[in-house]
Amino acid sequence: MQQKDNNEKGTKDINNKGLPDRLLLFDGVCNLCDRSVQFIIRHDPKAFFKFAALQSDYAQNILPQLLQQYVNKNTHPELTSKDNLFSVIFILHGKIYTRSTAILKVAQLLGFPWNLLQAFYLLPCNIRDRLYDYIASHRYKWYGKKDSCMIPTPELKQRFMDAPTQ
Repeated sequence: MQQKDNNEKGTKDINNKGLPDRLLLFDGVCNLCDRSVQFIIRHDPKAFFKFAALQSDYAQNILPQLLQQYVNKNTHPELTSKDNLFSVIFILHGKIYTRSTAILKVAQLLGFPWNLLQAFYLLPCNIRDRLYDYIASHRYKWYGKKDSCMIPTPELKQRFMDAPTQ
């Protein structure tokens, strides 16, 4: 994968050969993350978004390339290893968005009224990401954790890139 320079904080360009145009990688055992994916599905009737649990074979196969291309160990220590990955990753047309920027970009693409969350771009990225990190570090305590990733229904199967591993 080739990396391109990008001035927007929280993003990097990659060569997206073989990746869907809108791919959200999420923690498949996190109840908050699962509810967020279900929310996106309900508000994306044209099925533009595709999903993969970070624990899935699909994500585990693409993460090493993404990590190699994207990671700056000083600014994104949570992305230095696929074993300690706790950030949502959104890939849009070859651009990688993480943490709060990923959430805001998804909200923007969901349209009105969710795109009004773009007002949070007024906050500096490091402040948004500190809030994201705080919620991420408490998500299992506050929302719970599943023993395994969700198995998509037959109707939703085409939206998920791979069946999750156990």
